[in-house]
Amino acid sequence: MFEKLKKRWQIESNFQLILILIVFSITGSASAWVSKPFVEWLGISSESMHPVLFTILRLILIFPIYNIILIIIGTIFGQFQFFWAFEKKMFSRFTRRKA
Repeated sequence: MFEKLKKRWQIESNFQLILILIVFSITGSASAWVSKPFVEWLGISSESMHPVLFTILRLILIFPIYNIILIIIGTIFGQFQFFWAFEKKMFSRFTRRKA
């Protein structure tokens, strides 16, 4: 499994792979934690709206927070280049390509 990831992400060492996986795990938890005050500040709560709508709005809010935190934590762990390339690739999937 690790060899597949290393090949897909074009990395050489197991140490770098471990750092990248740590960054992903910290970022997921941190973005959910950081988004909570923003959700409260905006007055969005699961009690005031349908739970599905609340979840969708929270995910929309978490997305940009996640991307910012991913770059910050990736940089702290010395993996800025990997995560910058990862972000560019992810955002390129959202942009329209001209035929």
